[in-house]
Amino acid sequence: MLTKNNSIVLSKLKYKDYDLIVKCYTQQRGIVSYILRGILKSKKGQAKTVYFQALSQLQIEENFKPNQSLHTIKEVKLGYIYKSLHTNIYKSAIVLFLSEILSNVLREEERNEALYDYLETALQYLDNEEQYANFHLLFLLKLTRYLGFQPENLNKNHAYFNLQSGIFETFDDGIYSISGKNLTLLKQLLGINFDALHTIKISAKQRQEFLNMLLHYFELHLDGFKKPKSLQVLNEVFH
Repeated sequence: MLTKNNSIVLSKLKYKDYDLIVKCYTQQRGIVSYILRGILKSKKGQAKTVYFQALSQLQIEENFKPNQSLHTIKEVKLGYIYKSLHTNIYKSAIVLFLSEILSNVLREEERNEALYDYLETALQYLDNEEQYANFHLLFLLKLTRYLGFQPENLNKNHAYFNLQSGIFETFDDGIYSISGKNLTLLKQLLGINFDALHTIKISAKQRQEFLNMLLHYFELHLDGFKKPKSLQVLNEVFH
């Protein structure tokens, strides 16, 4: 069955000698994996791999067969042409990091248009923005809403946040309680959208500490979550 599906590329993997398997988050069906047979065989085919860079936004005409795990693509074109996401070294580090996270946490093979719209809009914002050092922090925090463990927003005046329960508390509950600078930044980020992100000023050290805390939060709430291998690259680029 030939259908059209807007897609965001999460990862690609070489298969056998000349094939690629591309994992996408799609507007119509959530996670879908495509096999591109023989794409690495010729220069013309290899040129097409540019479409499948991390987090590229594509319009795919697919041959989707419900009982198969790998589907095929009849035609592909760019749904949105990035101006800087794959050419700016700093943004590329963010893209590498976020694509690894998304590939890890997005597993549902079902439609979630709100999540797709969030990814699409946020990535286009990053592409056009000139101040983006804290983008990945807000991106991950907002992503928790779609994954089902968004921090509750009712008692933000409390002095502690519990990473395990996801709620603000009046008391220190041990190893899962955070306070101090990480708590202050969490409260700031919970109250803003991307267009106000430039108002948040923090050091590279604090950015890394807050990111480590966020990744720990993901680990506590998602089975099988692993810290991305690209975290080191991201930290080096934004040091």
